[in-house]
Amino acid sequence: MRLDLNADVGESFGPWTVGDDAAVLGVVTSANVACGFHAGDPVALRTTCTYAAERGVVVGAQVGYRDLAGFGRRFIDMHPDELTADVIYQLGALSAMALVSGTRVAYVKPHGALYNAIVHHEAQAQAVVDAIVAVDPSLPVLGLPGSVVLERATAAGLRAVPEAFADRAYTPEGQLVPRSEPGAVLHDAAAVAARVVRLAHDGVVTAVDGSTVQVRAESVCIHGDTPGAVAMAQAVRAALEASGVELRSFAG
Repeated sequence: MRLDLNADVGESFGPWTVGDDAAVLGVVTSANVACGFHAGDPVALRTTCTYAAERGVVVGAQVGYRDLAGFGRRFIDMHPDELTADVIYQLGALSAMALVSGTRVAYVKPHGALYNAIVHHEAQAQAVVDAIVAVDPSLPVLGLPGSVVLERATAAGLRAVPEAFADRAYTPEGQLVPRSEPGAVLHDAAAVAARVVRLAHDGVVTAVDGSTVQVRAESVCIHGDTPGAVAMAQAVRAALEASGVELRSFAG
């Protein structure tokens, strides 16, 4: 049994430090590196890519809305052509940073509000897919199982990779509980680790109402900006390996 463990990193900006990227990248197998639109400045992006290269962690581009003030967590009603251009721009920026750091961008994962929007928003989902196809159609795209963006990615010949979340609560419909609601983010490392082991072996998670939800995933995300992210990532990795799961990037 094989599973990828990914984390959002590279989100520090100027004097503001977000998460402990160096430590997180010592645990995960894939790194969703910010591209400067929702978070991350050029120094943070280059430093994070260097950390990833040194640790053999696969780099992915975490593209988002142009929303530094809102950390990319606010929906923006953009024209599809504008969104496509913004995603192309971000892929180009991170690709250059990865190149000079001795690595490359190997996949794409939308961030925050964009990630949630393209679960259902057909025009924006297609805009993201169009950008990836234009830049490099060999790049896989990470997304929520059953989302429109993964359907459109498959239709365009891209590799669509379903993803689950270790530290986020699920609705009975298999979607993420909005961060504005209580209990949306999970903080108990032991409970999260047990949850991910169950997901890996049985393909299910427990939703907020206690129901069991089927979640098929090739990769599991831990948010690097969540308090205690390093300890949680370590607990999840240890539990998965102890249960016989091999950790390897889906894009490596």
